[in-house]
Amino acid sequence: MSISSRFAVGIHILALIELNKEGVTSSEFLASSVNTNPAVIRKLMGMLKKSGLIEVHPGIAGAKLAKELSDITLFDVYKAVNVVQEKELFSIHESPHPDCLVGRNIQNTIEPLFAAAQLAMEKVLRNVTLEDVVKDIATKENIC
Repeated sequence: MSISSRFAVGIHILALIELNKEGVTSSEFLASSVNTNPAVIRKLMGMLKKSGLIEVHPGIAGAKLAKELSDITLFDVYKAVNVVQEKELFSIHESPHPDCLVGRNIQNTIEPLFAAAQLAMEKVLRNVTLEDVVKDIATKENIC
């Protein structure tokens, strides 16, 4: 099991919109880069639009960022694409056996640890911007 790939694909979409801002960034173009179906891209673009991260207009191919790169954090993308709900990154199995010493205590023992881990991860995401991602890609491609 892993976190939904919507998060990584959301970052991919936003970075490509920025790096292709001189061209037309259609859902087909984005889908070819992600190697997925354009319908998947359109669904994610709808989520990104609803969160105010991109602008798209019906009947007009392409999208553009609705904010500056430095104003979009990875946490914004994480929330926009509904990766997980608050305090639900980690699932805890339900109904462990109450007659077992571990079973009756495991949930109360690990829930606070899982909550702390999620908060720590989200703190990291709040401190990384789309600008950081795009600059790293540009450096790797020697297009600085």
